[in-house]
Amino acid sequence: MARVAFVMQLKPGNEAIYKQKHDKIWPEMLETLRDQGIRNYSIYRRELTLFAYLECDDPDVLAAGRDSLVVRRWWKMMEPYMEYNDDGTPWTETIEEVFHAD
Repeated sequence: MARVAFVMQLKPGNEAIYKQKHDKIWPEMLETLRDQGIRNYSIYRRELTLFAYLECDDPDVLAAGRDSLVVRRWWKMMEPYMEYNDDGTPWTETIEEVFHAD
């Protein structure tokens, strides 16, 4: 199992809508995450910085998820609220794990 952490960035003024969208996440989005082996997925917010943590069997599945139509639709909906790359994907920066204890 892999533990993956990364940060994303909200655009100013979009804190409430970001939370609202995730409070009503599409069932098909949750199903897609599960089908990709993603579990224990949490996103935290500190001001405009989003910290995401997830566990998966194969971290390469995250790159493969870019091809999912459901994921692409979700990203398109979220684009006005977050910093994005030119290719239509959310800007992310992977965080190095420096400590873990079970």
